[in-house]
Amino acid sequence: MSSLQRDRLRAIISGLLAERGDIRSFTDTESLFLSGRLDSMAATNLIMAIEAEFEIEVGGIDFDVSMLDSVEEMCTLVS
Repeated sequence: MSSLQRDRLRAIISGLLAERGDIRSFTDTESLFLSGRLDSMAATNLIMAIEAEFEIEVGGIDFDVSMLDSVEEMCTLVS
């Protein structure tokens, strides 16, 4: 995955966290859902944003929220 794609993912995540009042930084390997920083509503918004930004269909795969738990996991998903 290119650094531009990773930056686009990080921007999406930062926006979702900011909507929840969470402006703390995060690493590419940090858990976002298991840690409680993002919740199931955020998962829905994140999926829609990833599908729009990267022009992919997430619903067509065997999906599990763990695929969205970190930037690294999301990079694998969109590659």
